[in-house]
Amino acid sequence: MTRPERNNDRILVAGVGNIFLGDDGFGVETVRRLAAEQLPEHAEVVDIGVRGVHLAYQLLDGYDTLVLVDATARGGEPGTVYLIEADGAGGIEPRNALLDGHRMSPDAVLALLETLCAGTGARPPRRILVVGCEPAGVEEGIGLSPAVGAAVPEAVRLIMGLLRDGEQESSAPPAAVGEAAK
Repeated sequence: MTRPERNNDRILVAGVGNIFLGDDGFGVETVRRLAAEQLPEHAEVVDIGVRGVHLAYQLLDGYDTLVLVDATARGGEPGTVYLIEADGAGGIEPRNALLDGHRMSPDAVLALLETLCAGTGARPPRRILVVGCEPAGVEEGIGLSPAVGAAVPEAVRLIMGLLRDGEQESSAPPAAVGEAAK
């Protein structure tokens, strides 16, 4: 099966998380709200939820940038929004179980993607960003905590800024990479 030629301007924004585990639904809620925005033509927003394998196959369609959106425990105050750029070695955040409430961590998804790309001519995204939010809790239950719910509009603004930067073909990492985006 042949894949379409890679378009170096394409950005995939993927909301991941489990809506049945409280604040772990942050990514899903954020992309739901983001989908209501006027998005640039080169951007695609998808609700992946807990379907990590689906994300790996979606990435075979060729994207220059992947923006993962999820609850991200880094020790900050609940509701703190983070922008993290994955390093070139493929690790997203080795010291924490970043985005690991789904059985398939982003590292596992990217490893699967590397396997799927072998022999197909497809390539993984050149740049991987994580827009994360410090959760207050990821226990069973539907709905975001007040702090994380209040962070969703901030995350939407941050992602829209990233997408606008992509329209200008900015290759420099955002200033807030690895820091709280507050």
